[in-house]
Amino acid sequence: MGKILITNAKIVNEGRSFASDILIDGERIAKIAKQIGSDEADEVLDAKGMLVLPGAIDDQVHFREPGLTHKADLFTESRAAVAGGVTSFMEMPNTVPNTLTQELLAQKYHLASQKSLANYSFFMGASNDNLKEVLKTDPENVCGVKVFMGSSTGNMLVDNEAVLNDLFSSVDMLIATHCEDEHTIRENMARAKEKYGEDVPIEMHPKIRSAEACYKSSSFAVGLAKKHGTRLHILHISTAKETELFSNDLPLEEKKITSEACIHHLWFSDEDYKNKGTLIKWNPAVKTAADRDAILQAVLDDRIDVIATDHAPHTKEEKNRAYFQAPSGGPLVQHSIVAMMDLYHAGKISLEKIVEKMAHKPAILFRVKERGFIREGYYADLVVVDPDDAWTVTEDTLLYKCKWSPFEGHKFRSKVKHTFVSGHWALKDAKLNEAVLGHRLSFEKR
Repeated sequence: MGKILITNAKIVNEGRSFASDILIDGERIAKIAKQIGSDEADEVLDAKGMLVLPGAIDDQVHFREPGLTHKADLFTESRAAVAGGVTSFMEMPNTVPNTLTQELLAQKYHLASQKSLANYSFFMGASNDNLKEVLKTDPENVCGVKVFMGSSTGNMLVDNEAVLNDLFSSVDMLIATHCEDEHTIRENMARAKEKYGEDVPIEMHPKIRSAEACYKSSSFAVGLAKKHGTRLHILHISTAKETELFSNDLPLEEKKITSEACIHHLWFSDEDYKNKGTLIKWNPAVKTAADRDAILQAVLDDRIDVIATDHAPHTKEEKNRAYFQAPSGGPLVQHSIVAMMDLYHAGKISLEKIVEKMAHKPAILFRVKERGFIREGYYADLVVVDPDDAWTVTEDTLLYKCKWSPFEGHKFRSKVKHTFVSGHWALKDAKLNEAVLGHRLSFEKR
């Protein structure tokens, strides 16, 4: 692996935007300086007019392997991630079989070592009866433990309060939770069926998986975490009320209770069900415009710590079914950075805040070693974005295995041109290099 010089760049990093050159030597950033001579490099990228950002770290994806590979797999979705400027991902345990043993977790890491173009980590799954397996998890090699406190695949709904207390009191690594109260959802669903029968309209989704259901579960999780001193990370906040559970009075390094916003909850609202239908059916549901705006405000004022995708593809045929039969989730990882760039162009968020929430803060929150920042000596995980190269999402631009996107037909203002993963050119002039694979993430133990 030779030396690559990125010159004439506008770097966005650690709260600043500044002109500088970057020299990559092997897997790492060797030098950041105002001017670096081209004679120091084997290859030169002139990034004039472009932004250089640290690669995004997406802390919540579902890449569907093993067991659900008709929807997606580690190769196809990591390819889409790299094309979108996501250089590292953390994948969830509700594959088939569910990742509920150390052996199954190791198998997923082995698959990724053979297939993933991006850097990777996998959550260990918790159930009502696998605490002993959960406690074997190594926090230096695994990003966290995932607890579904709402509907999930197979045996992954943890609804036993005694088990939850055991998990929150015993696990000394980060616990990430999906928070929706199952009892509330079932009551809401029964009322909807009473009114509509089996033909419940998609517009009822945010009323069935309601703000009340989300807040009841999230507040319960926060209460457990405070009781036991747990490192709790609540995923995909979808309501204004939930944002009140989180504070910004401590630096992230000292926070025990943290949270995540997802692209779809920052972008869509219940007004979009009319045109998008089940394509924007997610759990938790996309809710009101007021909820969407409150989530963005909590991102801006640091009550919400990171931005991710909850990338969760299904086939077109599955998503086009009636409300009860259509699964929840959608593909987003190829478009997360450009979607946030559109919010930047609209004056809703700064470049520095986008980088903070998509790269710096995930690295800090999960204690990722030597990634998430543009620093000398760190791995060269970088994305080069042309802020003013508009393009329209069409099926032929999609790299997802499912070949659909809720953004189809949308014209993004910015485009990812180049992505570097651990120093190698993974995307060059918007063309993928599929010959070099990503690394397993490692984590600081504190």
